[in-house]
Amino acid sequence: MSSGVPATTTDVVPLSEPAEGVGRVITTAAALADVGEAFGAGSGPVAADAERASGYRYGQATYLVQLRRAGAGTALVDPTELPDLSALGTAVGDAEWVLHAASQDLPGLAEHGLRPASLFDTELAARLLGMPRVGLAAVVADTLGLGLAKEHSAVDWSTRPLPQDWLRYAALDVEVLVEVRDVLAERLAEAGKSEWAAQEFEHVRTLPPPAPRPEPWRRVSGTHTVKGRRRLAVVRSLWQAREENARRRDVSPGRVLPDRAIVAAAKAMPASVPQLVALPDFATKGARRRAPAWQEAIDRALALDEADLPSTRGPRTDGPPQPRTWADRDPVAARRLAGARDVVSALSEELSVPAENLLQPDALRRVCWTPPEPANAEEIGDFLRGRAAREWQIELLAPRLAAVFAAT
Repeated sequence: MSSGVPATTTDVVPLSEPAEGVGRVITTAAALADVGEAFGAGSGPVAADAERASGYRYGQATYLVQLRRAGAGTALVDPTELPDLSALGTAVGDAEWVLHAASQDLPGLAEHGLRPASLFDTELAARLLGMPRVGLAAVVADTLGLGLAKEHSAVDWSTRPLPQDWLRYAALDVEVLVEVRDVLAERLAEAGKSEWAAQEFEHVRTLPPPAPRPEPWRRVSGTHTVKGRRRLAVVRSLWQAREENARRRDVSPGRVLPDRAIVAAAKAMPASVPQLVALPDFATKGARRRAPAWQEAIDRALALDEADLPSTRGPRTDGPPQPRTWADRDPVAARRLAGARDVVSALSEELSVPAENLLQPDALRRVCWTPPEPANAEEIGDFLRGRAAREWQIELLAPRLAAVFAAT
């Protein structure tokens, strides 16, 4: 089952039941202590996954933690009943943890005291290997020839009690994760990419929490179609009212009021509740019931002084301008960027690594807009290092970028 030969579609065998069954969900301190003892006595890496209720609840809280280790089996733990899981982390010590797309789950696991001492990310490994599809089901099929169902990936994991078929799905997510890791590790070694992967895994493992986004209301889908500062103020005010309502009710903001409704109201700028509910996007029962609150938010925006209206340009950042403006603002920088992108694209094809995994686009833009002086490989390397580029990326790209910059 651990052959390194990619499976074809016809080779895939459905994986429908965990080897030891699903088992019960751990909800008591006594049961958690037993799990900690078993996992501490187990061997090898710890496979882990976490389930959230994105699209249903406010925020990104974790509602189920799945763990598996050789000699210990699989444990499904309810962190709403057992918020402190640090004893589990202590029990496994410095064992490697295996996750798929770890950056999605590590913050939630850390909130419950689970912080891996080392990491193997199967999704990142698949990217570095140039696999065409990197979702967990696709990677399991490619590496092990097993079919992993994903029909419950978007359900409301805050539901209690959790249905048995959801728990089966959750257990299967970690059932063969260590076996997948072993195949991918073998392929990385054969491709000469093991050190690249190690640096990427450590980068993800040690990432600090993201800084708060300035003016997050601008992420309302469709805001780019809203013209004028007054209408943007309506978007902002409705977003703020929606956030307050969603946080108080612990409901996903999109379920409280869809983005399209916010944009529709900003474009129409209704002056009364009847005008607001006449808009098609406010015709639902929930939107009509809360219409007075939404109209109050709109009225606050309509009453603002001009000086308090948001800018049409968005918040100021320390980054370079949009690349589409470079040709007019700095033609030399535009040529640097074009040449640098060609280098990254060619290297991506040669190494079978996605361009964004060779270097973050933001770092590439920044070094092209304001290159260091002198723009040699060493200085460019230091610049990229300051933008969190890893050493393997710097080794590959700094000399090539220096050649491009010298030619422009």
